[in-house]
Amino acid sequence: LFTAIFSETIILLRTVSKYGRNLQENLRFAVSRTCFEANQHVRRIKAMPRGIITLQLGQCGNQIGFEFWKRLCLEHGISPSGMLQEFATDGIDRKDVFFYQADDDHYIPRALLLDLEPRVIHSIMASPYAKLYNPENVYLSKDGGGAGNNWASGFSQGEKLHEEVFDIIDREADGTESLEGFVLCHSIAGGTGSGMGSYIMERLADHFPKKLIQTYSVFPNQDEISDVVVQPYNSLLTLRRLTSCADCVVVLDNTALNRIANDWLHLENPSFAQINTLVSTIMSVSTTTLRYPSYMNNNLIELLAPLIPTSQLHFLMTGYTPLTTESDTQSVQKTTVLDVMRRLLQPKNMMVSTGPDKTNHHRYISILNIIQGEVNPSQVHQSIQRIRERKLAQFIPWGPASIQVALSRSSPYVQSSHRVSGLMLANHTSICSLFERALGQYDKLRKRGAFLDQFRKEDKFKDDLSELDEARDVVDALVQEYEVATKENYLSWHASRTAASNDDRMNQ
Repeated sequence: LFTAIFSETIILLRTVSKYGRNLQENLRFAVSRTCFEANQHVRRIKAMPRGIITLQLGQCGNQIGFEFWKRLCLEHGISPSGMLQEFATDGIDRKDVFFYQADDDHYIPRALLLDLEPRVIHSIMASPYAKLYNPENVYLSKDGGGAGNNWASGFSQGEKLHEEVFDIIDREADGTESLEGFVLCHSIAGGTGSGMGSYIMERLADHFPKKLIQTYSVFPNQDEISDVVVQPYNSLLTLRRLTSCADCVVVLDNTALNRIANDWLHLENPSFAQINTLVSTIMSVSTTTLRYPSYMNNNLIELLAPLIPTSQLHFLMTGYTPLTTESDTQSVQKTTVLDVMRRLLQPKNMMVSTGPDKTNHHRYISILNIIQGEVNPSQVHQSIQRIRERKLAQFIPWGPASIQVALSRSSPYVQSSHRVSGLMLANHTSICSLFERALGQYDKLRKRGAFLDQFRKEDKFKDDLSELDEARDVVDALVQEYEVATKENYLSWHASRTAASNDDRMNQ
């Protein structure tokens, strides 16, 4: 496994080193990247699709998950009832990454719909897509009372419902040939998606140590006053699990999503449905190379490994262009590869609101652009050269300063009004500003001991609040990791820190 991965990495090194990057720095980066891939214990099986199970948790998770499946059905020519449409041609895509077929040829999502209160799931099961899902994979808490926007309640109920929920997960995993991993959709701010989601992440990491865990995690809107008073506690406790249990976190920041809906889609007061449709676009495009494979990025590990050089630096931000609504046909303009790639680097197109970088020290760690449309590879090369010449993207000093590009096929059943479109998956050190913001909000409440009675009702917090303080330490260390990643000595610093952490575990 090491030999195969390292051979591929050497190709990357030769390519990047042509442009003057110090080979020793590249080699250190390559070894770090190789370790990340090897530690996943995943063999590459390029001839066989790798199955992915999606877990939708809570109100937010089920809403964005529902829009995701609607989008996938549209792109693969699958009807709301799960049958292949008459116009659809089988064999041009890999439906079985996210779907499997029943005996009657009905396509069924590899999805679990989990919630502690019934409203959202009931609305899904009353929709035209009700017959799409396996009803055995829809789980509602019997008391239906929800988690009351309380992380502690969601986590506690997750513990109590462990056997029932993991019976469903195990059954789905056993029925998935060549399972590669899990995708989890949730919010970090409420009760079920954050609390129960945290519990399930912990157990998945223990139960399936060789499988990847990727999340689409929705962060709260900072421009609105939340009616969830314990939101800072919920967010920090969830961030701890996202840091320690997930292999990759795609951050979906409601602050930025609402801004983009205002500025680019001209929606004065965007609804949840409109924001969720925007999120479903990000989710579907980020998985196109898995569903419409070419010669690279055909599975999750190939997609994520070049983006994540070390295990802690696994929080990704996204950008997408061009954005239009169905009614916004007047703003359709000519698009080129260079125009799309240049726009993807503009902060106003990023779906994470990091705020201004006053010290100008934050850098890209890695970038993957997924480009769709009428594209000639030479246009991509010329665009990358132009971006490099104009220094439009500033990279960390210890890794390859290169933008990776995947040319992805689009669904033949979905017409686009643009010749070229693109999604950027980026690892950027400025994302730590989101975590700093969460720490600041947490500290304000914790200093006053505010609203802790809601947590003390649960056994995990009844006699001891150390869980909160430990979560703060983990998130603070994550901020420090991203800050040091802007410096040239990051790899040696990270190696020393990892060695010290391993020694501590052995001595316990």
